[in-house]
Amino acid sequence: MAKLSRIFGVLLAGTGAAHFAAPSAFEPLSEAAFPEDTRQWVYRNGATEVALGLALVSNRTRKAGVAGLLAYTGWLASRVMVNR
Repeated sequence: MAKLSRIFGVLLAGTGAAHFAAPSAFEPLSEAAFPEDTRQWVYRNGATEVALGLALVSNRTRKAGVAGLLAYTGWLASRVMVNR
């Protein structure tokens, strides 16, 4: 399980970093949750995903990373629902 968490953490952090390398690729998806200031939210979400991904990689921070990931996922879902 720890190995799977590390792999997922690295993938999540990599996806977060990609928000900075190619923000336009994430704008269509982000626009559903953040119709105003979409580009700024792409960067904010990228930073959040990098932080959560790195938290999942380490045994010492994994529980906090999982809790943060659950909260972040719920918050994103609520943003999509509000902006329907």
